[in-house]
Amino acid sequence: MKTGFSRLAAAVVLSVAPAAPVRSAPALPAPAPAWKLKDVDGKTVTSDQFKGKVVVLDFWATWCPPCRTEIPGFVALQKKYGPDGLVIVGVSMDTDGTAPVKKFIKDVGINYTVVMGDDDIVSAFAPIDGYPTTFIIDRDGLVRSKKLGKKPAAEFEKDVVAVLRPPPS
Repeated sequence: MKTGFSRLAAAVVLSVAPAAPVRSAPALPAPAPAWKLKDVDGKTVTSDQFKGKVVVLDFWATWCPPCRTEIPGFVALQKKYGPDGLVIVGVSMDTDGTAPVKKFIKDVGINYTVVMGDDDIVSAFAPIDGYPTTFIIDRDGLVRSKKLGKKPAAEFEKDVVAVLRPPPS
């Protein structure tokens, strides 16, 4: 599998600014691109399967230290808010096949869908300037936020809850 954003480039981005603040783009909501990818077992997963849900779409890799440290927070969010309509989807950008990803899923206890990323999804959600890059997509299919880098779990939970349970109008 080819990827538009190489492992070396990701390592350079992450090593150049390891203490850089998390960048969020609270721009106006925009429609999330449709996507279709294979999960680690080869089953097709599409964005259409999550209509009406709040989706956290996380671009990550097993070799990315900030990615690895924030995944337990995603596991906790899925457990806590899954019944309320939250769906977390990890988009693995690993290029060494599914074996290391499956091992990581088992070792960490990932309880959410993990799909194998490709050039098409990276292009659709561009720019992806490094890993992790995470999007929150609302129930109407609109991207509500994008962040680059690791964010403390409690802060990211607030972002998710704001979309999951918007204030009454």
